[in-house]
Amino acid sequence: MSIFKVGVTLESLNKMSVNTMLEHLGIQFTEIGDGTIEARMPVDHRTHQPFGILHGGASVALAETLGSVAAMCCLDGANQYCVGLDINANHIKSVREGFVIGRVKSVHVGKKTHVWEIRITTEKEELVCISRITMAVLDKKI
Repeated sequence: MSIFKVGVTLESLNKMSVNTMLEHLGIQFTEIGDGTIEARMPVDHRTHQPFGILHGGASVALAETLGSVAAMCCLDGANQYCVGLDINANHIKSVREGFVIGRVKSVHVGKKTHVWEIRITTEKEELVCISRITMAVLDKKI
């Protein structure tokens, strides 16, 4: 049984990315699983640092995107929203080209906080970055 609310689709996730940083970076959602979401991001001129390798900030942008979206997909959007409290990232391997794939899974999904782990790998499944984000769940003011 999925922790995500009914109606979350790849089409809806990719549609909400239009005209955002996600579209600029080329981030595309590719899979929704049982408690996981996957997205890929190109390693190219948009995501390189000046030395020709994947920018750590681009990895963190992918990680924060996945954690935030996963948390949102667990909430009653009419009455709640979430904001990031903390994110960390350990950069393990450099990448020069191709795509990186990020996969988020829950560590803790509570009423007021969520903790999500994001693993970013190469297309050959080599670990590039591991990240953790903590989200605060807030009630909308009526």
